[in-house]
Amino acid sequence: MPGTTTTSSNTAFNGPDPILLTLFANRFMSVAEAMGRSLQQTSISTNIKERLDFSCALFAPDGDLVANAPFIPIHLGSMSFAVKYQMKLHKGLLKEGDVLMTNSPHAGGSHLPDITIITPVFDSTTKEIIFFTASRGHHADIGGILPGSMPPTSVNIFEEGANIESFKIVDGGVFNHEGLVDHMVNKPSKYPGSSGCRNIRDVESDLKAQIAANHKGIQLIHAIVDDYGLPTVQEYMYHIRSNAEMSVRNLLKDVARRAGTNVLSAIDYLDDGSPIRLSVEIDETSGSAVLDFEGTGFEVRGNLNAPISVVHSAVIYCMRAMLDLDIPLNAGCLVPLEIKIPPKSLLSPSRTAAVCGGNVLTSQRIVDVVLKAFHACAASQGCTNNVTFGAGGKDKDGKAIAGWGYYEARTIAGGSGAGPGWHGTDGVHTHITNTRIGDVEILERRYPVMLHQFGLRHGSAGLGKWHGGEGVIRDIEFLEPMQVSILSEATKDLAFQRRTRQPYGLEGGGAGGLGRNTWVKNLRVEDGDLDHHTANSAIPTREINIGGKATVWMGKGDRLVIETPGGGAWGVDEDAIHGNKVHPAHVKTWEPRGSVAERAAAQAGF
Repeated sequence: MPGTTTTSSNTAFNGPDPILLTLFANRFMSVAEAMGRSLQQTSISTNIKERLDFSCALFAPDGDLVANAPFIPIHLGSMSFAVKYQMKLHKGLLKEGDVLMTNSPHAGGSHLPDITIITPVFDSTTKEIIFFTASRGHHADIGGILPGSMPPTSVNIFEEGANIESFKIVDGGVFNHEGLVDHMVNKPSKYPGSSGCRNIRDVESDLKAQIAANHKGIQLIHAIVDDYGLPTVQEYMYHIRSNAEMSVRNLLKDVARRAGTNVLSAIDYLDDGSPIRLSVEIDETSGSAVLDFEGTGFEVRGNLNAPISVVHSAVIYCMRAMLDLDIPLNAGCLVPLEIKIPPKSLLSPSRTAAVCGGNVLTSQRIVDVVLKAFHACAASQGCTNNVTFGAGGKDKDGKAIAGWGYYEARTIAGGSGAGPGWHGTDGVHTHITNTRIGDVEILERRYPVMLHQFGLRHGSAGLGKWHGGEGVIRDIEFLEPMQVSILSEATKDLAFQRRTRQPYGLEGGGAGGLGRNTWVKNLRVEDGDLDHHTANSAIPTREINIGGKATVWMGKGDRLVIETPGGGAWGVDEDAIHGNKVHPAHVKTWEPRGSVAERAAAQAGF
């Protein structure tokens, strides 16, 4: 009916007041932003406090995403799955003061280190659930076979740490410390070769910070309800989702018009050759679309399997990124879309499949495939270059040893892809990641490492009319022996993406450069590579290409040199063909704008 909005629950509202629509969109977003500030300020881990690897969001009583601040896209699209799973599991059983904890990929999680805390918001009068607040943070260690809980060689979920389908961490206002220790320390250590959480005190502290952040959100939601009344607040919650839905429908109609066809397709490959295939069929009348991943490769034995929730995160991110409108990312972006994922594929893995790499690596490749199908831009680096190191766990006799883990992932930047009218950006986090790199001073103060180099990797960008962005070089020296793992993508023994398949260019643009991971090893007698024949050698070190996915025991003074991929280019470089090459520094580059750029600027001045 004209002038009305009909929700999925068949509740009809009058058309929204545009001023109130903007006001509520910003009020809801401000709730998530305040939750995020609370979490950052009260957490203690480097991952959450400095790297900002967390997200906070507000959800409707049906579990749909209402609003969020510009945190981590891979979190925000999948958290709704987690909320809905817990709603179904605890239907009618939740009460005020209850807080739920989960990280299982089967229950809407992304990968195990990402722990989600969910708190129901009750109406002060009817005692019914009117919203949910939720926060998801990446914790440096939750057990498993290696420190950091991101093992490059994992082949099942049990090797990756604590797997929690649902745990009531707070029951009626009472924090369950004993239950937390059981889930995080005792249960993971029962699997052969695995340890429990190596630093439960830090993890527990950060979980309490997440609980407090959720409570902050509840207080602010109640303040909004007190100001406007619950009916008005919930009405505009649905209007905001409807606005996002119509924006995506208009986008899809425009894509079909510009492409001259309503059928789009693309394919890209993981470094092991597994295909990710997508076909898109757009209904030009309704502005809806079917995204079918039929033809994607089977579940893999390693950890590059991506849970269904991660696939949806990648798709909703792409839809939001292609919109030239400043609207909140919410569930409305997915309403016009039907996403088909073939069973038994690497995008719909079994319950026990390893997934730690799928969340950070395969997700990037899904984004590349979606954007390629929509002909939006060339491929970005397509990898998040995950490095973990630490100590502790089980010794050779199976005895648990307290330790620590550090996770430097989603943060080692690379080149972004170029598009029609802009150059790619050098050394930037791309697509599903939005975290900050750890400060050098904090890294070197807290951990036994030294950073020798962190800068742009010149020559790694794809060349074309619009150049791709340059990758980076990060050179880390380890000041004491420790286990070091890298997860990127390459051969069957290793773990970084884009080590064998270059980020594609479009419209004749060149591909971005491949990544490379090099172990600069000192010669040692105990390793057998230093003896009387090599003692006076002019070559004091060995340089070993460890590929994309590897776990290495680094000795004191050894270094890991990470060279990340560049972005693909867009269009043929006519000036280069005719000898009139112009350096991209003299050409206007893409300027960041919008809420993400504003948040980054605020963080820089924090």
